[in-house]
Amino acid sequence: MFTLFTGAAGAAPQKPAVNSTADGVAVRGYDVVAYHDGQAVEGDARYERVWNGARWRFSSAANRDRFAAAPEKFAPQFGGYCAYAVSRGYTADIDPKAFKIVDGALYLNYSLGVQRSWERDVQGNIVKGRQHWPAVLNK
Repeated sequence: MFTLFTGAAGAAPQKPAVNSTADGVAVRGYDVVAYHDGQAVEGDARYERVWNGARWRFSSAANRDRFAAAPEKFAPQFGGYCAYAVSRGYTADIDPKAFKIVDGALYLNYSLGVQRSWERDVQGNIVKGRQHWPAVLNK
């Protein structure tokens, strides 16, 4: 009997493409469609949809169906990881109430305080985040 090793010794496994809870729920269960309507609203397990390896929850069947029709339109940028952290080259969790819609895209941040730092240069931080994404998943 033998063991086959793949990858570099001690290499960290890649983080999931979608920031989710231990039980696979994206955005801590908040309704990503509601953000586009200007609200941070908790979703309900009755209105759930699996997409991109995570379980997404919505506050209504209508929002679930809007997401199902165009998930890329509603899903957060950078897989739902903190946009400020990604702009700095690493990942961090989010506070679902620290959000901003920019040019129709959802960005989440670690906290309201971190969001204020991110907002000092929104466009610059988005550009930096795009330069680091998705390579930060390997860190």
